[in-house]
Amino acid sequence: MKFRTFSLRALIGSCFLMGAIANVSAEVNKIGIAQQYGISYLPLMIMEENKLLEKAAKEAGLGDITVQWAKFAGGNVMNDALLSGDLQFASGGLGPFITLWAKTKDNIGVRAVAAMNSMPLLLNTRNPDIKTLQDFTEKDKIALPAVKVSIQAITLQMAAEKAFGSGQENRLDKFTVTQSHPDGMAAMLSGSSEINSHFTSPPFQYTELDRPGIHTVVNSYEVTGGPHTFNVVWASKKFVDANPKTYAAFLKAFDSSIAMINKDKKAAAEFYIRASKSKESVESIEKMLNDPNIEFTTTPKNTMKYADFMYRIGMVKVKPASWKDMFFPNMYNLPGS
Repeated sequence: MKFRTFSLRALIGSCFLMGAIANVSAEVNKIGIAQQYGISYLPLMIMEENKLLEKAAKEAGLGDITVQWAKFAGGNVMNDALLSGDLQFASGGLGPFITLWAKTKDNIGVRAVAAMNSMPLLLNTRNPDIKTLQDFTEKDKIALPAVKVSIQAITLQMAAEKAFGSGQENRLDKFTVTQSHPDGMAAMLSGSSEINSHFTSPPFQYTELDRPGIHTVVNSYEVTGGPHTFNVVWASKKFVDANPKTYAAFLKAFDSSIAMINKDKKAAAEFYIRASKSKESVESIEKMLNDPNIEFTTTPKNTMKYADFMYRIGMVKVKPASWKDMFFPNMYNLPGS
């Protein structure tokens, strides 16, 4: 009888163990993560270099997972990869994210995992005749990551509406061309390209301003009335629901990466120079990281300014009731906006 009792208990225990193993094995063992160009993606760069997700996954009992990293020039292409299942985590500006959130709200449910930073975006030009947006003519071309959909393109539309009035948000779109940040900077600084202006991000915008004759026409913080989130990381609800432990491991790795940046800005600057093969000095990057206008934080800021604008002009068909509608619940305890 005792033997039978033991056997029954052993059988029950085995069932629980098999269930646990099945639960773990049900989660993916290969993760695709995408990033773009620039120092704003430093948290993901550090995650990749230090294999923080792999370590967090192993600590969570998920075993060895494979993490594949991809780099894209713009968020629109990245969104296609996410929808196809080639990516599990995408990252980029608010514009492409909000567009995908609205399109998938009632199906796979793409939401933001976390904000990545708050940074001002600058529209710089080498044309001395351009002092305001009203000064752009057919002779001028503005490079930005993705025409119409990038956060720079949407910020330009917001600025145009302020400058020219209601219904005029698209007035400058005809002057824009799609270029990656490095290519856009190279084109503008060459002096020989038709691209004489560049709506970009750190560190490219500051590198440009170090060159004689380059000046800023628009600062995004002035457009939004204060600091705003630049980049976010997003994933589908379908993936998150099916892979809760993997998702938790990603959050742990991501938080660790941001903490590393904020703990030692000089070390972060040295890492960025090495990883990106940037020709900038460590001192210039460290100064950038210490700029009070640049913050690596998971707290969303002024995201509703972009969502409201995009809904109002018809760019998206769904309006979030609050910023929380666009983020996963792990963010709800933060003072977002």
